[in-house]
Amino acid sequence: MEGVGKKEMARSLLKTSSMSMRTKSVQQMGLSLYNTSHGFNEEEVKKKLQQFPGGSIDLQKEDNGIGILTLNNPSKMNAFSGVMMLQLLEKVIELENWTEGKGLIVHGANNTFSSGSDLNAVKALATPEATLCMFMQNTLTRLMRLPLISIALIQGWALGGGAEFTTACDFRLMTRGSEIRFVHKEMGIVPSWGGATRLVEIIGSRQALKVLTGALKLDSEKALNLGIVEEVLQSSDETKCLEEAKEWLKQFINGPPEVIRALKKSVTAGKELCLEEAVHTERDVLGTLWGGPANVEAIARRGKYCK
Repeated sequence: MEGVGKKEMARSLLKTSSMSMRTKSVQQMGLSLYNTSHGFNEEEVKKKLQQFPGGSIDLQKEDNGIGILTLNNPSKMNAFSGVMMLQLLEKVIELENWTEGKGLIVHGANNTFSSGSDLNAVKALATPEATLCMFMQNTLTRLMRLPLISIALIQGWALGGGAEFTTACDFRLMTRGSEIRFVHKEMGIVPSWGGATRLVEIIGSRQALKVLTGALKLDSEKALNLGIVEEVLQSSDETKCLEEAKEWLKQFINGPPEVIRALKKSVTAGKELCLEEAVHTERDVLGTLWGGPANVEAIARRGKYCK
């Protein structure tokens, strides 16, 4: 009984943390970057976006804990309409609340990832570009912080905002004959969905500067050499490459959902927070697992890893 008491005490101590710090933490799930203090009224933006239909964002949640998010507007190379931007936020919120989820694959319909924004819809919105920028930065940051291991499956073109979207995922897989291109310079603008910032995180400032200022056409080989993508898939068939992506993902999500999700939260904290806040978050996350079912079961079967 004494041993049990000590375990409970240790677990309680690990769970004791500064909730105010956690609440303020930028890695907190569901926390937006912008609000009314930044001149951003989300409800007003939603009303305007709703006026521009076309395409859909489809989500399939599989029993193995893998979600499949499909960008579906093939007549416009899966460009985002206003309604698709709204649906993306809705699906991200749904994924935030999917406690059994472990992984996510994002891909586009009909062998094309996405060409970014539907420019006709953007022009017709008659809203400052900065407002739309804030909406998409909010959404993609929340997607990036999901406690799921995420993959962008790039088939065909990932252009402009589509290229930016891929950087919000943890990993990128690419099929042969596909292309990533940040075309913003050719449009007289800069990336506005957070893509430049995330690209620097992925490949470093020097390479990111080359990619952006050169508006470089990155085929699968160049993207692999730069470190933007993890692997080039064998198949270019839409169905087969999705199965390849699932198999690639499974090696990283083998385990209880609560453990996989906790690991992703810890890494996100390490990436986004200062050292002190990051290690505090790591302690807090450990407190949610210590003495829990997965921990107890692992100890019972002597699950300590050793070579």
